[in-house]
This record gives sequence, structure tokens and C-alpha cells, in this order.
Amino acid sequence: MAFRTFTAVAGASLAALTVALAANPAIAQDSSAEPQAAPEAEEPAIVVTGFRASLATAVNTKKTSSVIVESVSAEDIGRLPDASIGESIARLPGLTTQRLFGRANSIAIRGSSADLSSTTLNGRPQTSTGEQRNVEFDQFPSEIVSRVDVYKAPQANLVHQGLVGTVDIKTIRPLEFGKGLISFGERGTYTDLGKVNADSNEFGYRATGTYVGQFMEDRLGVALSAAYTDEPYQAQEFEAWGYADAPNGTKVIGGMKPFGVSTQLQRLGIQGTVQFKPVDELMLTVDGFYGKFTDKQIKRGVEFPLAFSPAQLSTAGIKTNGNLITQGTFTGVEEVVKNHGYERKSDIFSGGFNAAWTGDDGWSASFDFGYSKTDRNELTLETNAGTGPGAGVGANDTLTFESGPTGTKFTSNTLDYGNYNTIVLTDPLGWGAGAPLGSQEGYYNDRIIDDEIKSFQIEVGKELESGFLSKLSVGTAYVDRTKGKTPVESFLNLVGGAKSLTVPEKYRTGATDLGFIGVGPIIGYDPFAMLADGVYVLTPNTSKDVPAKAYSVTERVMSIYLKGDLKAAFGAVEMDGNIGLLAQNTEQKSRGFQNLAAASLVPVTRGARYWDFLPSMNLNFRLPGDWVVRVAAAREIQRPRFEDMKVSLDYSYNVNSGVITGNGGNPQLEPYRAWAADLNIEKYFGSKGYVGVQMFYKKLDNYIYRDVVPFDYSGLPVVAPVPITNFVGTITTAVNGSGGELYGVKRQAPCRLT
Repeated sequence: MAFRTFTAVAGASLAALTVALAANPAIAQDSSAEPQAAPEAEEPAIVVTGFRASLATAVNTKKTSSVIVESVSAEDIGRLPDASIGESIARLPGLTTQRLFGRANSIAIRGSSADLSSTTLNGRPQTSTGEQRNVEFDQFPSEIVSRVDVYKAPQANLVHQGLVGTVDIKTIRPLEFGKGLISFGERGTYTDLGKVNADSNEFGYRATGTYVGQFMEDRLGVALSAAYTDEPYQAQEFEAWGYADAPNGTKVIGGMKPFGVSTQLQRLGIQGTVQFKPVDELMLTVDGFYGKFTDKQIKRGVEFPLAFSPAQLSTAGIKTNGNLITQGTFTGVEEVVKNHGYERKSDIFSGGFNAAWTGDDGWSASFDFGYSKTDRNELTLETNAGTGPGAGVGANDTLTFESGPTGTKFTSNTLDYGNYNTIVLTDPLGWGAGAPLGSQEGYYNDRIIDDEIKSFQIEVGKELESGFLSKLSVGTAYVDRTKGKTPVESFLNLVGGAKSLTVPEKYRTGATDLGFIGVGPIIGYDPFAMLADGVYVLTPNTSKDVPAKAYSVTERVMSIYLKGDLKAAFGAVEMDGNIGLLAQNTEQKSRGFQNLAAASLVPVTRGARYWDFLPSMNLNFRLPGDWVVRVAAAREIQRPRFEDMKVSLDYSYNVNSGVITGNGGNPQLEPYRAWAADLNIEKYFGSKGYVGVQMFYKKLDNYIYRDVVPFDYSGLPVVAPVPITNFVGTITTAVNGSGGELYGVKRQAPCRLT
């Protein structure tokens, strides 16, 4: 999907506004006043702004940093063109985006999974909107962020580290910003595909505003930012079921699902910061972020069961290319027309308080408290339609197809999928025969995610006037996090027990064109409105499998650390960096249900407690000619995915093997652990840019994977037709393994050409 943006942005400094207002009264002065001598012209100051300034700031941040870091800066607040901070981060070397519905949703560092990195906001851990730890970056508008730093090597006071990197999002600090600012803008967007679904939009907009001010002789600073987005995303999807065996050793398309997808994103982000400096040595900061995110999607298409169904492949007109049937005709195709709705809603709050003291005698101290909370609902509303209820009922289709390198499309068909009298609401293939009412015309699946973090960090440091060690810091930190999932599931049935129903005219949205797959128009309707108005009714899914999917994981991490900053000179070579040790004690508990098919759900709580000792070293050698060589070594960890830590367990007695088997999570799971080394060689060209080579190596001595392992079911209810003498069975679950390597080399050259 191509996505286009057109922009209008305005901004002004408070100083410029003040000068303009002060000049206006001079217009009313007496015209007889003696003319004043014109002041001598001064050389105009050249101020670098926009992308060049952002690049220069990022280059300087990397160059002067004592650790391996990549940075992106919004030098002109509110002027980044990116839809979210995820788009901005993707500009950095060694980072790539993973997209959801066309948006940069998560970030992969050094080609690794997003689960192997961590994200902080102003140095504090953040809740996530999904079931895992990784933050979804499309929740954060780029306009409320001043800078993003990505640490690729840890240091002792970076207590919320990830295995492959740590992303720290920084909002505006008004006193550090150093000048007044008023900025506002609006951007229009449109999609090249136009309206994929008739009831969707092809145009959208983003509006932003930022205010930064300093008062009381720069002892009080206030920053406020707001950004609102209302944008469409359009896509056309094709999904093949796979390829089935056909005569004479050939393969043929087994089935397919083409869809037209329209998404409407509405996102509000508000950020505020107040800084107060009562004395020169003390800085007090209070900041907060609130985000409200609604992502509503309609997905319309047809599911075509072909070779993997009773449909017949005609022997006439078959063409092959190698062992693949590239042309042919299926008869007796019973299709399922789908109008699916998806709605993600989330509310995010993150804030905190920081007090930083820097004394004249070299002593410093800081205290930071953080709080983050996310509430999210992710609703999937599936609705089906066809020519009649159940398999073998109603009209079927004859489809001639072509398969090639880009997929499969149809060249002819006999059924009119855009006719509301032919295609009706029903359970077309009888897939819901086991539902409470004997059919299901759709399914309602809501996932409720609650995530809450409380954290604090205290640090005391002392600068040392001489010697190799320039500063010594000691600190402690604590994080208390609870994340849970609650599923709500129901069957969708038609009101009054009807087995089929023509779509009422008031809910018809017009046809969706699947011409890209050769089918033409299909019926469209609004499933959300039909549920709200009672055309569909919810029949709760009372299966114990539903509550068995729920879980709650609590994680408490206490950290203590010691860090020494280093500084020395060896002839023309200057060296700086740090060494340190971070010790962390982790207590984790998972609450959920253990589910046995023939017994009641069993509530259970299990967990683990363990220590990690994480030494780190970062050395930077600054050579003449603007060369920098960086060497880093550390012990690194990444905590497990929450879903892997859930205590929920499904199990049963296998009569044939005489063994109890199960499937579930592992609340005693321990983190990924690795010894890591980095080597960077960088050549800088002032603030214009640099060229460099990054080399990294990680030796994994603990990682996480799924396996079938022995499990003792003693003490749990087990129903079996014969007496059980051996309660040691098996379970498919996440386990810790040892061994493995992760390494790579990357070249980079972020430079401006002029």
C-alpha cells in the first residue's frame, strides 16, 4: 500500500513573538520626533534547523557518548514527517520496523525479534499494549518526542536493559531546551489505493501543537505537546491455504482467501513536563504522557475451499508448469463470504517525578519514580455469509483459475457475490455445528489486557579529581509489574434463532471489489452496527478452554549497581568510558487455571526467584583525525515473554499410551542470558556525519524455546478409565536451553551531502 503525505507547519519562538509585540506601539509615536540614526547592520546569524540540525544533533550525541548508542533528534519540535516514533527510529542504522496494517508497529534491533529488546520512556520502564513485553511504537506520535536513543551495549545503571538493545524515548525538557517555542502544524494524507471498501476513507489528517516556555529567570520551565491523528490505511491481501496433491504427481492450489482491508486509525497523544530549579544545584522534573488509541478495521473477502474440499478439479483445460497446475477449473465450490471487523482500543498513561542534585563539591544524587499503566481491548468480530446454511445447501460456483509466481487469480466464475439476495447471512459450511445453538453465523473474541508498572531508582555519585577513575556511582532500583489477560468469547447467532437472513438494507455498505483476484464485487455490511442493534446476538462460549486462556503474571525486580566512569590520555589518544556491576534479584509469580477436560478448572499460583550478576565495560578511544574506536563487553539478559510464563495448563490422560500429556506455560522460566562483545570503528566529519563499522558477538548460555519435557502431575486432578500409577507425564511448554551464538557486522554512513 502506498501512503502519501502533504504538510503545513508553522512555528515561532517566544522571543520573536515578544519582539514583534514590542515593536507595534512605535507606530503610534509622534511623527515629529527627531529621526534616530540607523544602527549599523550586523552580520546575520546562520541558524541550522530542520533535518540538518537533527542529523548534527544525532551525530554529536553518538560521537560524545560513552557507550554504543544511535540517536534520532527532533531539532525542530513538531516537524518530523513520520506518522509515529516507530517510523523515526527506523531511520537509525541497524534498526528495522515490523509493520502492522502498514504502520511501523515494532522495532527489530540487529535483525533480532522485537521481544529481545526493551523500551523506556525518559529512562523508565513502559507497559505494552500487546500480550508481550515489546512496546508498540505506533502508539506514540512522533510530534511529542524530542529524541530517541538506542543503546546497543549496556552499562551498570541501565537497569532496564534488553539482550540486543534498549530504546529510550525522551520527551521535551523545557529548561534544557533553553528557549521558548510555539509550534503547530497539520498534515494531510491520502492512500494511493483509494477506498478499498466503500464505507472507508481515502483522506486523513494529523494536527499537532507544542508549547515550551521558561519563567522566573529560567528557573521554571513548562512544555506541553499534543498530537491528534485520524488516518486511513488500505490494503489488498491474498492468502493461500497451500497446495494439494493432484493427479500424476502434480500440485494444485488447495484454497485461498483474498481480502480488501480498510483501517481507520484515531490516536491522541498528550505530553506535559514541568521543571523547577529552586537553586542551581537542584533540578525537579514532573512529566506525564497520555495516549488514546483506536484502530478500527473492516476486512471483506471470500474464502474459497478448492482442492482441500469436496470441490472437483475438472480434467479439461488443465495446464502445468513443471509439477504445478497453473490453469484449471474447479466445480462445486462452496464459498464463505466474510465481513470481519477488528477494533483495538488502548489507553496509556506514563509519568513520573525526578529530583537531581549536583553539588559544587563533586557529589551528586538523583531520585526517580515512575508509573505506567495500559488498558487495552482487542476485539475480533467474525461474520459469515453464503448461499445457504450448511454444506451442500444453496448454490455453488465454478471457478477457472491461473496460478503463477504472484499467486492465484480467477479468470471466470458463475456466482454473483455482490447480490444481496444470493449471498445471505448464515453458517455456510456448517462449521458451527458444535455450537450451543447448532450453528454459528460468526464469532466474538475480545482480549482484555491490563498492564501496570511501578518503579523507582536512586543513585549517588562522587566525582574524583585525579586518577584513572573520574567518577564513582552507586544506585538501587525496583520494578513491580503485573500484566494480565482476560478473554471474552461468544458465538454469533442470528436473532430469533434464524439460520439465514438477507442483509437488512440499512446495514448495507456497498460492494467491495475483489477484481484484483478476478472475482469482482462482493456484498458489504457493517457487522459492528448489526451486533449493536441486535441483528446478531451473543451466545456465550461456556467451554472451560476460554477462562483457561486467562493469566496474570507479577514480576518484582530489585537492582543494585556500582559504576565507575573512566577517563585517561595516552599521548594523542584520549580514552573514556565506564565499568560496572549490576546485580538483580527477580521474583516472578503466575496465576491462572489448570484445565482438565473431565474436571473443574483448578486455580493455581506458581513462580520462581533467581539472581543475575551483570558486569559491563565500555571503552572509547578518541584518536586524532576524528576517529573513535569503541570496545564493549557485558553480561546481558532479556526476560521471558509473558505468555511463556503463564501458569495455565491443559492436560488429559492418553488411553492409548497410558501417559498424561499437557500443554501450557512455564512460570519458572528464566531469562535469555549471554556474554556479549562489541567493536566499533568510526570516522567523523565534524557534525555532518560519519562512516563506521559495527561488529558484535553474543554467546548465549541460556535461551528459551518450546519442547516436550517430563512433568509431574502429582496432586492435580486426573480423570482416567483405569487406576493411574505413574503421574509423571509430558508437557509441551517453554523451557530454558543452553548454547548458541548471535553475531554480525554492519557498515553505516549517515552523512549529509552538502
